[in-house]
Amino acid sequence: MAERRMRNAQKEIVDREELHRILDEAMVMHLGMLDGERPYVVPLNFARVGDDLWFHAAMAGHKLDCLRAAPGVCVEVDHFLRLRSGPSACDDWSSDYESVIGFGTAEIVEDPADKLRGLLAIMRKHSGREDWEFGDASVRRTAVIRIRLDSLTGKRSPAGSCAGLDEDQPADGM
Repeated sequence: MAERRMRNAQKEIVDREELHRILDEAMVMHLGMLDGERPYVVPLNFARVGDDLWFHAAMAGHKLDCLRAAPGVCVEVDHFLRLRSGPSACDDWSSDYESVIGFGTAEIVEDPADKLRGLLAIMRKHSGREDWEFGDASVRRTAVIRIRLDSLTGKRSPAGSCAGLDEDQPADGM
């Protein structure tokens, strides 16, 4: 896939660890795929392991039908940090955020050990626990999907570190 350069390079996040941090902190990922000729986007819980993203689904449904027909996907996560406001609608109002977009290929996992690896990653991320056990019947009736990422890009607005935001300032920036 040909890489596109971000128009405002000051906002681009290029550090891989920073991109992974944003992915790891995000609770919801938006998965974009093709539904025939039309885009189809769904929000999902997910987990990252290395350069792979994992999510689960029912064994049958629209999402899996789309992925079987066209496994190329786009994913997006974002963190809204703060709304900045002021007297001028166009000059003073803006959002502070960071986001990551990735492209890759979705694979419906069949191997039981790989399915368990993906399910454990999801549960670890959302619960903080490592000690989950999964019954054979539950694993059999759950689809586990791995997205092998080909590329990641990130954006931060305003440009620079968001770590310097004043946490005592209200969310509306006033």
